[in-house]
Amino acid sequence: MQVIKNKEVINDDWQLIREIENDAPVPEGKLIVPLAYWQANRDELLNKKSEHAVWIDGDIETEALVDDLEYFSIIALDFPAFKDGRSYSHASLLKNRYNYTGDLRAIGDVLRDQLFYMHRCGIDSYAVREDKDIEDALNSLNDFSVRYQAAADDALPIYRQR
Repeated sequence: MQVIKNKEVINDDWQLIREIENDAPVPEGKLIVPLAYWQANRDELLNKKSEHAVWIDGDIETEALVDDLEYFSIIALDFPAFKDGRSYSHASLLKNRYNYTGDLRAIGDVLRDQLFYMHRCGIDSYAVREDKDIEDALNSLNDFSVRYQAAADDALPIYRQR
């Protein structure tokens, strides 16, 4: 799978598992599992001594992740529809309040028009929807040269540049 990370398109070997029963055996490989699966199998997953990643949607309270942040290489934030922006709040909270330093990844209905704003909220990588041009989406990170508000990306807003 290809994702955008560090303002370039890269091949990524993480596999997103959307659905898995909580009592299913722990699969092998670099997997992004649902938070509920992580919670049900935490000890077994930690014993594997591998990198760990989870995904959450807007229904999850950000605080549900806090005790385990140190174990996650990636936290994938699901954007199930263009109009659902709850994961923007997750990103901002994880970066600013909880000081998460791992990779925040946008998954789901990730479109060109959102990437600039996702980046401003602290999202680091983007799994662009498969039916969209990833190179075109990459270009969107440079659509705006001026920022009007402060955000997680620490860019100086225009009103502070006087």
